[in-house]
Amino acid sequence: MKNEYVKRLWADVQQKNAGEPEFLQAVQEVLTTLEPVVDKMPELEANAVLERLVEPERVIMFRVPWMDDAGNYHVNRGFRVQYNSAIGPYKGGLRFSKEVNLSVLKFLGFEQVLKNSLTTLPMGGGKGGSDFDPHGKSDKEVMRFCQSFMTELYRHIGADVDVPAGDKNVGGREIGYLFGQYKRIRDEYTGVLTGKGLTFGGSLIRTEATGYGLIYFAREMLKVKGQDFKGKTCVVSGSGNVAQYAAEKLIQLGAKVVTLSDSNGYIYDADGITQEKLDWVKDLKCVKRGRISEYAKQFPSAKYVEGGKVWEVKCDCAFPCATQNELLEADADKLLANGVKLVAEGANMPSSNEAVAKFQAAKIMYAPGKASNAGGVATSGLEMSQNSERLSWSAEEVDAKLDSIMCNIHDNCLNTAKRFGLVDGEYVNYQAGANIAGFVKVAEAMIAQGLV
Repeated sequence: MKNEYVKRLWADVQQKNAGEPEFLQAVQEVLTTLEPVVDKMPELEANAVLERLVEPERVIMFRVPWMDDAGNYHVNRGFRVQYNSAIGPYKGGLRFSKEVNLSVLKFLGFEQVLKNSLTTLPMGGGKGGSDFDPHGKSDKEVMRFCQSFMTELYRHIGADVDVPAGDKNVGGREIGYLFGQYKRIRDEYTGVLTGKGLTFGGSLIRTEATGYGLIYFAREMLKVKGQDFKGKTCVVSGSGNVAQYAAEKLIQLGAKVVTLSDSNGYIYDADGITQEKLDWVKDLKCVKRGRISEYAKQFPSAKYVEGGKVWEVKCDCAFPCATQNELLEADADKLLANGVKLVAEGANMPSSNEAVAKFQAAKIMYAPGKASNAGGVATSGLEMSQNSERLSWSAEEVDAKLDSIMCNIHDNCLNTAKRFGLVDGEYVNYQAGANIAGFVKVAEAMIAQGLV
């Protein structure tokens, strides 16, 4: 960091948020790329924009008591970080996982502000969740937890205030229970949550949106180089919602997908994962809630690597779609040694700052998650629009809007990078382009609204 204002702010952020490594990582990544803007816009310092940007507007933390099927009492922590509402109501997912803490949710909320700005839709940024792990719980246990969680959360959300969605381990089942409890308490039927079932206000393509959007963005990056996905070998990490539909869209565009993973290891299918095989994975993960190791038992062409990472597999394109910091500096070295030419993030901050630096030094195509995985929240925004209009659009309509939004996000990142001198020959710094493009819109809104 060279700008004195940015350096002072970073020192202050580190002091105030000690013990929050995920949040500090996210802030550092953004601040280092914003210096060209800060140099050209003295009004940012005069209006304390960065100081306000790194502080959430509101953090809500509460206990969530619930009872298991055996009648035992349990208590978890619930959170909602309402980060920034300069350009619209707070919008961001709910995550249920043992890893959930304030640092993780602050980093996710911070990233969400810029991501939502990039979509061009009127949505602020927020994030929430609990350290509750739904794995191994019965449907009734999950229902009781969700009802208890919403019994507190309902006070803080609303269709024009804060609109949560699903995130890790919060899918259609959980959203249904949460929505039912909200409706029961508030006695109103509004689009307070997105990711709902199609029978009660959900949107077609919402399930597919993050994965599809990721590949639409990557497709546009390849177009700039005069390329496409046909014949390219791709590795995908994860096997949840994002990974499944990223793989599906890659298959549709002619790529060869050879990996999927979960927290225990990964599968490598040298013959390529076909649509038929992928449909089997969807049933395994979404219905049976099984482990990816079972793929290798079902399809003899594949092998399962216990404890391994997909980044050791030779590929043209890599798509980290699992969780934060799953791709570290050593993993980046392996990918580069194996000839990777494109890395696009489906998860939130899956690459460490050191790994990103490696990609940028090698001048390969790299897409940060706040841009490339914005399709999920973009389609959530489209669900909000449908709810407000009391309409339901066709799958084709939603997919076309999603494709258009991802193309616009790509072009905005590209053009912003060009405007600030962040293009070197054929190399485009999409990371800086995304951060600056998302930030400027939010900053201008914050300045216009005064010191709030």
